[in-house]
This record gives sequence, structure tokens and C-alpha cells, in this order.
Amino acid sequence: MNKTLSFAVVPMMCFLMTACSESQQQDVSEAVVSEPMLIVDTHIDVPYRLEEHYEDVSKATEKGDFDYPRALAGGLNVAFMSVYVPAEMQEPGAAKPVAEKLIQLVREIEASAPEKFALASSTSQVMDSVAQGKLALVMGMENGAGLEDDLANVAYFHEQGISYVTLTHGKANLIADSSYDPERPWGGLSPYGRRVVEELNRVGIMVDISHVSDDTFYQVMDLTKVPVIASHSSARHFTPGFERNMSDDMIRRLGRDGGVIQINFGSSFLTEAANQWYMTMFTERGEWTQAWKDSQADPEATPDEEALAAFDEEYRAANPMPYATLDDVLDHIDHAVSLTSVDNVGIGSDFDGVGDSLPAGLKDVSGYPNLIAGLRTRGYSDEDIRKIMGGNLMRVWRIVEDYAESIRAIPN
Repeated sequence: MNKTLSFAVVPMMCFLMTACSESQQQDVSEAVVSEPMLIVDTHIDVPYRLEEHYEDVSKATEKGDFDYPRALAGGLNVAFMSVYVPAEMQEPGAAKPVAEKLIQLVREIEASAPEKFALASSTSQVMDSVAQGKLALVMGMENGAGLEDDLANVAYFHEQGISYVTLTHGKANLIADSSYDPERPWGGLSPYGRRVVEELNRVGIMVDISHVSDDTFYQVMDLTKVPVIASHSSARHFTPGFERNMSDDMIRRLGRDGGVIQINFGSSFLTEAANQWYMTMFTERGEWTQAWKDSQADPEATPDEEALAAFDEEYRAANPMPYATLDDVLDHIDHAVSLTSVDNVGIGSDFDGVGDSLPAGLKDVSGYPNLIAGLRTRGYSDEDIRKIMGGNLMRVWRIVEDYAESIRAIPN
């Protein structure tokens, strides 16, 4: 079996070969050659991780959830690298350079090992990369603040390789209100945000509604001409009151209009117990931080990362985190499928973005085979699994590309 096929077919095998007989392995391999499958993960926070602590991810790394050897072991074909603009840096004049810096970092990952990685900004480039046995690196901008206040930046970032834009993040920005922000200055999309959605459609960039407020979501759905994605969200059904996840009605609407919810693997997105654990920890950390500030002579002083890390370690030791499980991830997939169809669900792990909160069996990019084995146990067919693991996302992306191409074909 050549290297190209090994990347494409690992996901369709029994994976844990010790559990497969020799004849079963042969049968599976032959079936996969005729019906290959892509594993597409739409949210991996490698760029920001490397910005803070650089490692050569073309080799095995000491830290983080992603590197090439583990991606190869997990059968990952397409890794969406998150170009993350933090909310505290989202003001015009500051946000765009942050995005540009992380884009350059992704380019450097490819340049460091061109025999392993290939940048891709279209579905055709993805397929070319996979055919060459390379891991396709696709970029999504997490926080549309990177577009700043200039609509021309949509086309600019498309040219730089951005394939989806998450409209907002932890705070309301110039485009839209955030699910995390109690202040809702726009009541959903801003007037500028409406133009941004239209321009994303025109240019051919997928609209990502993860992180947005509920009002923003419905306004986007009424406005967009093509299906949208939730690049790393889960079902609010399991985390009542957590607006960052999607309600049942939102998932139904997303599916009815042809979109895809990409399930997040972070424990706080998966179970009420883990979600409440995080909320309590953040509350107590905030109280500790305020007490620390009150004890300082300088009113502008803030605790450093080492002090915060020490607090987190002590808190975790006294209050063990209730990690979610692989079955919890499968429950979210089942639930979303029950509300829509198997055509409207995918995976957006949030690897390197949710810290030490990942379920056993899905701790890093080597774990996709465990998810696929679980899907089989739940009764999903190979065709269903191909859709969930990447086919659905690729379908939406092609629709977005085709719409943009049809717009370009209209005479001026």
C-alpha cells in the first residue's frame, strides 16, 4: 500500500489491528481502496499554541495535541489551522497584524516539511494534497475582527488562504454579538456584519457561526445564500444554559439549510458536569485574581502566567475535573443526527484550544480511530462515517466555492 493510500484509508480500517483478523484486515483494505474517506477536522489551534511556545510539529512534540506523527497515526487528512485573534486584540489596527502573523506561521509549518504538509485553500487543493500523501493544512480565521473595518479585507484574506471566518469570538466585535459577551450592542449582526456575510458569500469563504449569539445565528441564516458551518460547537441539549453550544432549534435550522455542526471535543462542551466545573473554576479564579490585585501597591498590576498556572494546578488538585468520555462525543453526534440527518454533522475537535479537558481516547489527533470505532458500535454505516468524518464539510465547502464562481461568471 503506498503512502497516499495509507493516509486516506487508515480511517476505514479496524484501526486497532490487534482486534482484526488477518483476513478482516485484507477485506477492509480492499474495500477502502475503492471507497476512500477523508478525515477533516475543522478546528485545531496549532498556530496560537506555536506562537506562545514554538515546536517543530513535523516531528513528535513534547507538548500539545497535534504533530505530524500523531496526525499520521490518527489518519488525519485535512487539518484546519485556527488563525485566532484574541478578543483583547480585536481593535482595528491591531487585529489584522495578529491574523497575518499566524498565517505566516502556518506557511512556515509547510515550508519546514513540504514532503509532509501542503497548504490548501480550496477543495481541489485539498484533494491534490491527499493524492500526494500529504496532510492538507487549511486556515480558518477565528474571530472576524481580523477583517477590521475594511470590507476589502475579506478578499484580501481569501487570497492569503483563509477558507472560513468565525464571525466573532469572546466579545462582540464590529461584525456581530458574541455568545460569551453579556453586552449585545448590535442585537445580532451589525450593519457592517451584514455586508461581511454577503462578501464572504461572494468571495467564497465559508461563514462560521461558532461563538456567535443566538440572534446573530438566526440573522446569518436569513441572510446567507449558501450553507454555513459551526466549526467547533456542540449541542446545548447536554449543557443547558450554555449559549456557546447550539440549541436544538438552531441545529435543526442549520441542517435544514444544508449546513454542518462540527462537534467540539472539549469536556465543557459535552457534559453539564464539566461545564459547571469550568464555570466554578473561572469564578474562583476571578475572585482570586481580584484579591491578588487588591493586595498590590500598583493598581494596574496583574498576576503573571506562572501564578495563574499555580492557581489552576492547586484548584484541579482539590477539585478533580469530571472529564467527558468518548461516549459523550458520540451522544452529541447522535443527537445532532436525530435533529437533522447524517448529512449535517462533522468534527471540529478544538485540539490545542481547550487545554486539559479532552476525553480519554480523544486526547490528541491520534484518537480519530477510536471515534470511528465508536460510530461503528453505534450502528453508523461506512458511508455515514465518511460523511461525518469529512464528507459533509467538503460538500458545504464545494457549494460555497460554486456559488462564488457563479457570481464571478455574471457579466459586470
